[in-house]
Amino acid sequence: MSSEVVTRFAPSPTGYLHIGGARTALFNWLFAKANGGKMLLRIEDTDRERSTDAAIEAIIAGMDWMGLSYDGEPLSQYSRVERHRSVVEQLLAEGKAYRCYCTAEELTEMREKARAEKRPPRYDGTWRDRDPAEAPEGVKPAIRIKAPLEGSTVIEDKVQGTVTFPNKDLDDMIIMRSDGNPTYNLAVVVDDHDMGVTHIIRGDDHLTNAARQTLVYQAMGWESPTMAHIPLIHGPDGAKLSKRHGALGVEGYRDMGYLPEAMRNYLVRLGWAHGDDEVILTDQMIEWFGFDGMNKAAARFDFKKLENLNGVYMRNADDDYLLERLTALLPFIDGEDMLAKIDDEKKRQILLAMPGVKERAKTLLDLKAGLEFLFDTRPLAMEEKAAKLLTDDARAMLAELVPQFDALSDWTLESTDQLVRAFAEKKELKLGKVAQPLRAALTGRSTSPGIFDVLVVLGKDESIARLKDQAS
Repeated sequence: MSSEVVTRFAPSPTGYLHIGGARTALFNWLFAKANGGKMLLRIEDTDRERSTDAAIEAIIAGMDWMGLSYDGEPLSQYSRVERHRSVVEQLLAEGKAYRCYCTAEELTEMREKARAEKRPPRYDGTWRDRDPAEAPEGVKPAIRIKAPLEGSTVIEDKVQGTVTFPNKDLDDMIIMRSDGNPTYNLAVVVDDHDMGVTHIIRGDDHLTNAARQTLVYQAMGWESPTMAHIPLIHGPDGAKLSKRHGALGVEGYRDMGYLPEAMRNYLVRLGWAHGDDEVILTDQMIEWFGFDGMNKAAARFDFKKLENLNGVYMRNADDDYLLERLTALLPFIDGEDMLAKIDDEKKRQILLAMPGVKERAKTLLDLKAGLEFLFDTRPLAMEEKAAKLLTDDARAMLAELVPQFDALSDWTLESTDQLVRAFAEKKELKLGKVAQPLRAALTGRSTSPGIFDVLVVLGKDESIARLKDQAS
């Protein structure tokens, strides 16, 4: 086996890249990066009825968004079917596999008999040692591997430890169906061997498959890759994560406004840890990642924790980067109108507003909402709470403020702040009693960035025009 570390991510293209798959891809990517190796992408598209090009595109797009690069071109498992068949023929020729002519009815009867006798419903080896000359005419055989009848198959797993499977529980599995199509457990082994995969990192729901696949490695005389079966992700209630928990494809998290680096950070903590560190930057992940930090217990997905972590990344992010992320997101969330209005002047305003807006934002959607006041056209449509703030007294107050703002020669954070505070003091009002109607008149909303930030970002002319619209 190659001394270079080679991992692989091998999704089935029957739907989007779900969050469990994204974490598997992340762990494989990190392990390859941490060891100076490479990660390959194999599309396990042998289920021809359910595999779609759209799903392949969604998986690759999801990996791209997550920032998980792979080496070389994606490999189609189905394209290698002739290689899989040749391995089956080799096993037949070496007497390590055999043709099974049992009909569907006979197999059903076999299972029912086993259940009646309170035995596991496994194939009983009917055709294992029979003379092929006894084969019935007109029946296409399936091909089964000869599993050892005694002893155990042992998996030395980097996460689960030593896992032992009595060979009596591993019946002679089918490696090629009667229609000539090789089975998953055969194809996976051949592909991993031919691709030079040294480490298999996948969900612990594959542990039984690991035992079955080990039988193929042994029959072919191939060295088994190192295996690490990671715990599944569960919902907040402890049940396997599913759509009823709000489980989405990776693009769903993108469209909810999460940052890819925050998703990487959150997902790596579902099944792996580095001490008590919560915020782990990607470079640190690559430096620290290894099997030692992996947990056996299932992790629970918590939207609140993800949102809070994303907020940390939002606050620490570069303003230009957040603008870049926001503009990339807008086409996916019906934000084309906003996108069309982002010219150079609007970018300047957004970047001016960004420090105040990102402090309150936990997602890019929050960021979008916080910036929308920049895109509103006069006269502003008022949110219900904002409209209630604009009482007759408040409008009269705005009318007094307009000429004072108009007289300001220097339109800055400091000068507008000083003016409003002096006005409130003179009127013997708390600052909020002046700031809240100002916010409503300037943004049409009851919440916004700091009011002096809003004044500076909108500029003198637009600010005064908006105030005049609401002043009486």
